[in-house]
Amino acid sequence: MARYRGSVCRQCRREGMKLFLKGERCYTDKCSIERRNYPPGQHGQGRPKFSDYGIQLREKQKVRRIYGLLERQFRRTVKQANGMKGVKGENLLRLLELRLDSAAFNLGFTHSRAEARQLIKHGHFTVNGRRSDIPSHRLRPGDKIGLTSRGDKCVRISEALDGLEARTVPSWLGIDKDNKVGEILALPAREEITHQIQEQLIIELYSR
Repeated sequence: MARYRGSVCRQCRREGMKLFLKGERCYTDKCSIERRNYPPGQHGQGRPKFSDYGIQLREKQKVRRIYGLLERQFRRTVKQANGMKGVKGENLLRLLELRLDSAAFNLGFTHSRAEARQLIKHGHFTVNGRRSDIPSHRLRPGDKIGLTSRGDKCVRISEALDGLEARTVPSWLGIDKDNKVGEILALPAREEITHQIQEQLIIELYSR
């Protein structure tokens, strides 16, 4: 399976914004964007000029990196969003936010989406009381995310929940820290997805 093994901080610098791929480090002054806010490489401090296609491609790559999807997975998600009613770009972001790994991160169970994917694959999470080891598990309003017995003992999850005060849980999610249970309260609205994303550029790219 394809996998990026390089520095994830380089990806943030390449996109020119925090993608929150490094977990706790992204919330400190050690974040690479705070220190070197320009693309990596010997030509990083130049002034690159992008065509319309290049701008669309960069936007697609940025969103792929934020949510940790491979190209085939992302293309399939875009196709699904195009087949739904409503605004295609908003449908795309909604589908990405309703993934189990993304919801677990937003609820504060983990420090990053990459960590959420790993812990889900190791069998630490449940959906409506049943263990789920599929990070792309699609959630719906009313679904409850909990922990297995292994997950309840996981130090990383406990540390993330203890530091939840420093983060903001979206209003479409609810979290019971004492019982370590999260719930999907509603579908996420576009204004509640705070990433700097121009989703229409991605729809236009795949419409070529």
